[in-house]
Amino acid sequence: MSTPDFSNLKAIYINCTLKKSPRLSNTEKLMEVSMGIMKREGVQVDYVRFVDHNIASGVLPDMKDEGWEKDEWPELYKKIADANILVVGSPIWLGEMSSETKKLIERIYAMSGEKNDKGQYVFYGKAGGCIITGNEDGVKHCSMGILYSLQHVGYTIPPQSDAGWIGEAGPGPSYAEEGSGGPESDFTNRNTTFMTYNLLNIASLYKSNNGINNYGNSVDLWEKGERWKFEPPKIN
Repeated sequence: MSTPDFSNLKAIYINCTLKKSPRLSNTEKLMEVSMGIMKREGVQVDYVRFVDHNIASGVLPDMKDEGWEKDEWPELYKKIADANILVVGSPIWLGEMSSETKKLIERIYAMSGEKNDKGQYVFYGKAGGCIITGNEDGVKHCSMGILYSLQHVGYTIPPQSDAGWIGEAGPGPSYAEEGSGGPESDFTNRNTTFMTYNLLNIASLYKSNNGINNYGNSVDLWEKGERWKFEPPKIN
């Protein structure tokens, strides 16, 4: 089995913890497992702690146009647009993704009408995944919401592209705290590794094939009247 070369790929990891730097983020510690694999595979990796940035709330590309004094989203979006892979990290609060995660998804959605050079929606040809940490339940629930949102705007979600760790029900040590068992969890380590390589493999396929074929999915061509093999439904 030949070893693939992933060194032409770029990935961005966005941690949606509620804790500003330099406070310990358990989500970051699990994300570092995935980031470490990518770095050792030669991938250019960027890491962002979302709450450290002055990101306005809203669903427009630049909320300063709506009266917000500051909005760092346009600068962050440039990094997202430049990456082949996006990994969203979220803690679990009350069984849900964090409010910062929801804000990130809303701002990504604000860009979903943009197009690439094939006339497709701008996130076509990119791969997305997520990493979740917390206590009690919620990994799969949070993953469903994040991954659905990413695919809805055009990201490809590879097989098993979510990973996470949760502690026991009730108060107890979080992932990176002594005695949690998180870093030693074979289940979490396996899933994080598989997620990372599935993202790399899909992103590499797209990179080598110049993204996704635009036959049947080009907004520009649809607006010019192209319908491929579509026929309107016949209503009796």
